[in-house]
Amino acid sequence: MSNTGKDPYMVPVVYTPIKRVLDIFGAIVSMIISLPLYLLISILIKSEDGGKVIFRQERVGYRGGQFTIYKFRSMVPDAEKDNHPLLCREDDQRLTRIGRFLRDHHIDELPQLWNVLKGDMSFVGPRPERKCFVDAIIEKNPDYRYLYRLRPGLFSEATLYNGYTDTMEKMLERLRMDLEYLRRQSFLVDAKIIILTGWSLLSGKKF
Repeated sequence: MSNTGKDPYMVPVVYTPIKRVLDIFGAIVSMIISLPLYLLISILIKSEDGGKVIFRQERVGYRGGQFTIYKFRSMVPDAEKDNHPLLCREDDQRLTRIGRFLRDHHIDELPQLWNVLKGDMSFVGPRPERKCFVDAIIEKNPDYRYLYRLRPGLFSEATLYNGYTDTMEKMLERLRMDLEYLRRQSFLVDAKIIILTGWSLLSGKKF
């Protein structure tokens, strides 16, 4: 972290508890509305290769703790042999036919509404990453630790404009954007990110 003597990333006192209440309400409503889609996607994934519908993975989140993130499975069952971590790339052959569509349109992340409801995540915040990649990023820029002050987000400005990260360069650019969000966070900023992300998803934009 920077040693300037002044903290550039203070989280407003009233921001966290009110945001948490809105997250709970939004997660419950969204899960109810999305139930038919959950059922359809589950059937499609199961019918393609008979594998598990939900993918689970450990991620680093609020205050540096780890939690289990949930996604609709988008890759073949043995995508990471020997537990060797690999980033998904645009032309990744491990993606299933259904999984590629889900990932292109970020529909695979719908189960993370459960993470939001549990308090692991928020609707808006930095995207959570695996510890091995977090450690690698911190070696390049220790300011990553400032992100521990926020719950990771289902939506983020960095994902909207920087897309999925498959290189260290993209990870560092995402960090820069996440730190900028941390600096200017507000309910208006969150609302803008949610609206722009929702519009991008509904319009079929890939990002």
